[in-house]
Amino acid sequence: MKSWPPPEVPPLPPGGRTLALFDSARDGVHPTAPEDPARMYVCGITPYDAAHLGHAATMITFDLINRLWRDAGYRVDYVQNVTDIDDPLLERAARDHEDWVVLAMRETALFREDMAALRILPPTHYVGAVESIPDIVARVARLLGDGVAYRLDDGTGDVYFDVSAAPRFGYESHLTRTRMVELFAERGGDPDRAGKRDPLDPLLWRGVRDGEPSWPGADLGPGRPGWHIECAVIALELLGDRIDVQGGGNDLVFPHHEMSAAHAEVLTGHWPFAGHYVHAGMIGLAGEKMSKSKGNLVFASRLRADGVDPMALRLALLADHYRTDRQWTDDLLKAGQERLARWRAALGAPAGPDGAALLAAVRERLADDLDSPGALRSVDAWAEAALSGEGTDPGAPALVADTLDALLGIGG
Repeated sequence: MKSWPPPEVPPLPPGGRTLALFDSARDGVHPTAPEDPARMYVCGITPYDAAHLGHAATMITFDLINRLWRDAGYRVDYVQNVTDIDDPLLERAARDHEDWVVLAMRETALFREDMAALRILPPTHYVGAVESIPDIVARVARLLGDGVAYRLDDGTGDVYFDVSAAPRFGYESHLTRTRMVELFAERGGDPDRAGKRDPLDPLLWRGVRDGEPSWPGADLGPGRPGWHIECAVIALELLGDRIDVQGGGNDLVFPHHEMSAAHAEVLTGHWPFAGHYVHAGMIGLAGEKMSKSKGNLVFASRLRADGVDPMALRLALLADHYRTDRQWTDDLLKAGQERLARWRAALGAPAGPDGAALLAAVRERLADDLDSPGALRSVDAWAEAALSGEGTDPGAPALVADTLDALLGIGG
């Protein structure tokens, strides 16, 4: 699947820091220790509507990780998926009397445009679930052959994963079993499905149904894959048995990331699947999480169409820490626009305070679990001093501009 064009990233002087990130599994901030290349998998969109600001904020979070690793001298092998076959996509297409393939292609194209406008570094591999079905079929067949998956005997052809095969299941989310069952039901699972060994067993392969698209499944029979196994297989095929970061919004901790990690660990025998499980907070509107099901969405594309500078939007979303659940307001956008104007005015000054000191400060703040509010405050202080005529470093504005572009993704 086609990604989007990469923005130019200016080189910075040596001195990148070791990046520390909060790991949901260990419930604390720990240094990342990737090999070269660093390996990151981020769960992408289900393309049945335009990308909203929650998507944008999540992608900006992992863009910062990508940039910080690169600044520290690592190559980055980054995979992002598109769930281009799933029940919500089919339901939206049926509601709107539209071909689900056309809907998915249109919304994926719009997402790519949003990401390019926001100066998100594109993934190394941008992969749809549909194109990965042959690999998924092979992995599900292996789980069946190993006795850790089973087919229901109700004639549907549905295949489920036996969570008892993953003895550490639950280590990432730290939830009680009761809460797991509740969330599983709320987030696409089927704990009450008759014939399952355990209410928490997730679907691996859905047998063919009338009126639904399906693909050849070899010995599995025709059908389509379950959600969690898609991400596990794509990551294993492209990144290997273990990765440095598995990421997404915090609504994916359970069941999606818990279950996809369990699939990967049982398939490979390696634990943990990821060195860090990293989760971004939710963006809300009027006191509720921004979501397609609630219909309370603010779209990045709509703001761009209304003339909002994507860099002001990016700054607005960087103003709070990535792990914080927060509300989107007009005042937040206004503050981002005003901050961008101040920074650009300061960058136009003939000189300013020490640019190397500002670079070091931004690196330090971002290396500490992506402390973007702290990084922004450091730039604010530099900008105010430059606008006040303080500082005599004629090279500072150029170095600071490169710093903002390379590390924060604020260009132009």
